[in-house]
Formats: sequence, C-alpha cells, structure tokens
Amino acid sequence: MSIITDPWFWVLAAPAFLLTGISKGGFASGAGNVAVPLMALVVPAPQAAGIALPVLCAMDISSIRAWWGRWSWAELRIILPGGLAGIAVGAAVFGLMSDAAVKLMVGGIALVFLARSLWQARPGRATPAPATPGRLRGGFWGMISGFTSTVAHAGGPPLAVYLYPLRLDRATLAATTVVFFTVMNYVKLVPYALLGQLSASNLLTSLLLLPLAPIGVRLGIWLQSRMSDRVFYRIVYAMLAVTGSKLVWDGLAGL
Repeated sequence: MSIITDPWFWVLAAPAFLLTGISKGGFASGAGNVAVPLMALVVPAPQAAGIALPVLCAMDISSIRAWWGRWSWAELRIILPGGLAGIAVGAAVFGLMSDAAVKLMVGGIALVFLARSLWQARPGRATPAPATPGRLRGGFWGMISGFTSTVAHAGGPPLAVYLYPLRLDRATLAATTVVFFTVMNYVKLVPYALLGQLSASNLLTSLLLLPLAPIGVRLGIWLQSRMSDRVFYRIVYAMLAVTGSKLVWDGLAGL
C-alpha cells in the first residue's frame, strides 16, 4: 500500500478539491467538478475517479447538513430513477474502457460543458420563461447525469440541462442537486469497489485529501453572500479549458 508521490498530483489535487467543495457548498453549484480532469493529467483517469469518490462522499455529508430540508421531493422523484439507471450503464461501460478512452471522455465532457456555459452566458441572451417539470425529460437527463457521474464524476452539466430551466430558487436548486449526487455517489461505491477503483492505495490517497472536503463546502457556504459567482466561474472555466483540451489531446494520442 502506497500513496502517490508525484508532487504535481498534490499541487493539482488540493485546489481542485477545494473548488469542488466550494461548488458543492452551493456557491456557483453549476460550475462542474474539476477534480478528476486535473488529477487525470498526472494519474490514469480511472484511478483519478477512484480517488475522488470517497472525498466526494464526505463532501456530500457536509452539503446535506448545510441544505437540510430545502430540496424538492417532486423533482427528486423525477430524476433519481434515471440517475440510478445511468449508474448501471456507466459501470458496465467504465469497466471496458481504456485509460485513453476515459481521458477522451472526461476531456470531452469538460469542453462541452464549457462551450454550453459560455453560449448561455453570451451578451444579449434573453432570459427564457421557467420550464415545466417533465418525467420523460427529467428521467432522460437524470440518466445521462448518472452515466457521466459514474465515468468521470461529471454529472452536474447534464442535470443542469433539466433543472436550470425550471428556475427553482437558489436554495432549492442547490439542495436538490446535493441530494441527487449524494445518492449517486454512495450508490457508485458498489460498482467502483467491484471494478477495483477503491484499492488500498487509492483509499489512502483519498484519506489524505479528506480534510479538504468540509473546508471546501464551508467556503462555498461562506462565499455565497460575499463574492460574485462570476469570479469563481472564470477560475473554473479557465481550468476546464486547459485540462479538457489536454485530456482530449492525450486521449486521441493514446487510442
């Protein structure tokens, strides 16, 4: 049993988990998860996903406590069944994919999310009327979210495609998202264990990163009334642009 000794891993992993924790705390909750893309620059992408999962599970506990009782049961009943189905599909695919293929998918998801976010934030874009909930649409995007969450812990963007147009208030949106991914992450422990991604070495590395979980979540809660989302989004988007491009390049080169 050993931990990762490459200093670049720790230089990238520490701020990545802090940013992820801030997002899970409800501050700029649609900013995406940068932990796996950044760590995948140094270690194999499946290993990065395995290291990230226990830390994300710890973050979920802190997030649930912070947003207790504010979620929408109506929306959770729509998106959770699809999410669980997406985990099953993602687990089946994850075990068959090479490191290059996983890197290509992780990088591609990061770049697609970045492009969509920049398009929606373009100047002059009119604010659409709130959408109405739909079981078919919510189940579909819940399934896509469960799939991408299993492969790369990147389920936020697909879920946002369904939840954001509903125009829920900020607390309800954050709490509903937190509950959804808490369920997803704890269910994912089973296929990750079966696929060997929760090895002793990965778990020890996760343990060393674990203190960042409550710190990041508390920072996210603290920043909500003290800092504009725009600054945080710019930091995350810059990181996603660089890491996503590098992972796509490495993934294509390794195929």
